[in-house]
Amino acid sequence: MEITKIMLGELASNCYVQPVGNGKCVVVDIGGDAPVLFRRLGMLGLEPAAILLTHGHYDHIAGVEQVREKYDIPVYVHTLDAHMLTDGHANLGDWISTQPFQPVQAWETVEDGDTLQFGDNTFTVLHTPGHTSGSVCWRSGDVLYTGDTLFRMSRGRTDFPDGDDAKMLESFRKLKALEGEYRVLPGHNEESTLSFEKAHNPTMRGL
Repeated sequence: MEITKIMLGELASNCYVQPVGNGKCVVVDIGGDAPVLFRRLGMLGLEPAAILLTHGHYDHIAGVEQVREKYDIPVYVHTLDAHMLTDGHANLGDWISTQPFQPVQAWETVEDGDTLQFGDNTFTVLHTPGHTSGSVCWRSGDVLYTGDTLFRMSRGRTDFPDGDDAKMLESFRKLKALEGEYRVLPGHNEESTLSFEKAHNPTMRGL
């Protein structure tokens, strides 16, 4: 599966573009720099059908509203993080950015186990709280979009407001229990595989 990674925003968060057929795609997290994403989509010849969010922090949602408005497409976020889409204090934008936050004007909420279908691609919600209460991983085929939950050889921070270390460990147990091989596409830095993380990630090895 040809997935395009684009680093966007002030913290260079990973945005992913996954084609779903017929010139359409799904975009996972948009941390800012919407014009950069527009140009890349034009180069790829793709138009978004939806935006999927791994969580509600500013560095993953700052460019969402511009993209949502341009293409008039749905935005999906876990129920527990939905309030962050309009609150610059809750999403940490007031602390980590000098740019004005553009609140998201419309979204749809998801829960653990929900599935969305775009073309021949199914996206399943895995609720993985810890970094935030509403953090999720999105599973599509052999791909896991892990946001700020699972990184290569690391894990997301739990010291921000709404973080919870005990919940993060439970989320790691949930991911470790998944059978099969998956590409791990995290919210920052380079990709990995679930088998590599099971074998080498310090947190997973300790469970």
